[in-house]
Amino acid sequence: MKEKLKAIALIAVILAIIIYSMIRITFTVILSGEYAWFENVFSFMLLAGETFILIHATGYAIDLVRANKKEESLFFLSQKFSYPPPEVAVLVAARHEPKEVLERTFRSIMNIRYTAKNVYFLDDSSLEKYKKEAEDIAAHFGLHLFRRESRHGAKAGIVNDCTRTLQEKYIVIFDADQNPMPDFLEKIVPIMEANEKLAFIQTPQFYSNIKENRIARASGYQQAVFYEYICEAKGSSEAMFCCGTNVIFRKDALLAVGGMDETVVTEDFATSVKFHLAGWKSLYFDHVSTFGMGPETLGAYFQQQSRWAKGTVGVFRKVIQSFFKNPFKLKFSQWWEYLLSGTYYFVGIAFTLLMICPVAYLFFHVPSFFIHQDIYFSVFIPYFGLSLGVFFLTLKDRNYSVKSLFLGQMLMYITFPILIRSAVSALFGFQGTFAITQKGAGKALPYLKLWPQFTFMLLNYTALVWGMNRWYYEKDFSVLINCIWAFYHFMVMLSVFYFNVESKDDEKV
Repeated sequence: MKEKLKAIALIAVILAIIIYSMIRITFTVILSGEYAWFENVFSFMLLAGETFILIHATGYAIDLVRANKKEESLFFLSQKFSYPPPEVAVLVAARHEPKEVLERTFRSIMNIRYTAKNVYFLDDSSLEKYKKEAEDIAAHFGLHLFRRESRHGAKAGIVNDCTRTLQEKYIVIFDADQNPMPDFLEKIVPIMEANEKLAFIQTPQFYSNIKENRIARASGYQQAVFYEYICEAKGSSEAMFCCGTNVIFRKDALLAVGGMDETVVTEDFATSVKFHLAGWKSLYFDHVSTFGMGPETLGAYFQQQSRWAKGTVGVFRKVIQSFFKNPFKLKFSQWWEYLLSGTYYFVGIAFTLLMICPVAYLFFHVPSFFIHQDIYFSVFIPYFGLSLGVFFLTLKDRNYSVKSLFLGQMLMYITFPILIRSAVSALFGFQGTFAITQKGAGKALPYLKLWPQFTFMLLNYTALVWGMNRWYYEKDFSVLINCIWAFYHFMVMLSVFYFNVESKDDEKV
């Protein structure tokens, strides 16, 4: 009964989104002729920002439906194991990683219960200090130490160079800070053995430092939304992409598509596209077997999000090109999932547009919402209320609090200038260089580097004060609505003070 009510609620959300979208677009187009050109500019800016949110809200609602239909038979299949087990190469690529982080990772890997595993340490360090540490670690744990003569393609390059020398049937990749559980290979190798068309199986990861650090906690809850629902839906649509770690590959499949894609900084996402276009299948196995370290400073989080934004938008360009060349190469559901994933990091642009329009209206009387307030309330409140309610309630079913999820959203929103810069540069073909996310403690960012956040904080605050003054004299509900949005955006920007702290000074909250 509970699942039936959830399905009805999700259908109601999708219908509310459709109704709201149709009315917004219709009124914007019909009434545009009654306003000046600059007013139309702001109107279409607001509509563009809203359209982005609406498309992704629809995608998320559909994902919630698909996530409830996950294939339970995988859990039974994972228990079936044949002997002798196929050989597995476990790869950990690292460049200038802290020694204590690597030791913890390899200790966990060596404890994996699987007799036919060979562990490879792919050391890409250039400094003698880290090279010596890598040799000591390899000797201590009995690892195969792999190095290459010429550096190319960052992580993807060294993985490809190592893969060409391997004899094992499967390849497992872990990031340098990932700690797998002892049953990791016992769970996923049988599933790979059962389906020769499977190129890879992606498993989830969760941060182990969420209780000690607020940045890791907020970003960890963002990860939870991704892995607990979105990945399950992508798996059911045969569109699950590789996340770069905690993943097992069929070596022959990886070699068949030319190895990991070395042209972008998110080689995992790009390689997934190559697999699917070549007819290989992927799978998401929702069994938590690995824990890693989340970013602990705002600077580290910005660096991580910048890399992901550049990579996914860069791959999106390739996806669009592939679609127009051969639109029937993939199923509609697969193209749809790649559309959502590839455009997600444009959220920084969308959020900025949504912030600018209320400020322009409160200061300069520039209308951007061509709908009477009665119609606005009748279509916006059902859409907004249902979407927000379903989002929080579905995640509450998996024991996530509203407060934690809200913190995750605020952390993403204050990243808007980094996302804009990274997404736009990738859109025009500038990928940048691969950089690992800083691990462990670190300092807060200088406030001068946060000038975009403070600028919008001040803009929204002054617009709010001015707007409340207008409301007092004009009693116009349109003014009040924009004041509410200005207040919301001000509070979101204010959270930068909460997040921008030294990680060693963080407290449990």
